[in-house]
Amino acid sequence: MKDRIDGHTLLTGLLGSPVRHSVSPLMHNKAFELLDLPYAYLCFEADTNNLREVVAGMKNLGARGFNLTMPNKNLMVELCDEVSTATEICGACNTVVIEDGKLIGTTTDGVGFMHAAKDAGHDLIGKKMVLLGAGGAATAILTQAALDGLASIAVFSIRDQFFDRAREMVKKLNDRTSCKVSLYDFDDPKVLADAISAADIVTNATSVGMAPKVDACVIPEELFKDSAIFHKDLVVSDIIYNPRETKLLRLAREAGLATFNGMYMLLYQGAESFKIWTGKEMPTEEIKACYFSGK
Repeated sequence: MKDRIDGHTLLTGLLGSPVRHSVSPLMHNKAFELLDLPYAYLCFEADTNNLREVVAGMKNLGARGFNLTMPNKNLMVELCDEVSTATEICGACNTVVIEDGKLIGTTTDGVGFMHAAKDAGHDLIGKKMVLLGAGGAATAILTQAALDGLASIAVFSIRDQFFDRAREMVKKLNDRTSCKVSLYDFDDPKVLADAISAADIVTNATSVGMAPKVDACVIPEELFKDSAIFHKDLVVSDIIYNPRETKLLRLAREAGLATFNGMYMLLYQGAESFKIWTGKEMPTEEIKACYFSGK
């Protein structure tokens, strides 16, 4: 890495808080090295209080682009000069490329999820999904899944600050895609159970089950005991990757169901950002071997 940095090196990076734990610098810098590309990827602590100034700094420094993580994905949409269709619909941006002084934003989280599902052996096109959560990552997954052609998506959320935004998104997606999207409150376990029983895949896009609260499960545990609800053809996924197997995934596995976690979503959303900045495909198999073994 040190030998590759010179006066021609292009800056990329991650803006968020906290970011010091991120695996993104490892995988991007390794990919740059493997392809002998003149880029470097760094982490920068930034939140909504100073994001405008940090973004202006990245632009003035001549950075090629950057990623965004919590809590910056929504505010970044306002700072972009142009946004993709997916970002316009979901109101979240995790990737910016700087072209001719313009900040062009998109979200690669949904692309990452869809690729991870395919990588795990599941073709979701034309299928029915239950999506748990309506925060930033959830809305990116929802938008991309609808745009890609899922038959239906039932979104479940608590009535928090994201609920009204989710309602607006649902209307947009029903107007602009062929996917039938519905929004429900988490307050009725029977509605949730009925939706899961009719689904092909259930995806947790909330933080429930994330370390250190690894004993939490977003779905009532007793539902897993009903084979009519958690039926044999159901796939259960979780965007969490710490721990590698959440309680949700463990209960699903013990019920005999196929599962996958968020590790490869992280990989493939990064690969999409990498392609946007460099025009090259990330060597994902090599990056998997280095940083994503033991998925």
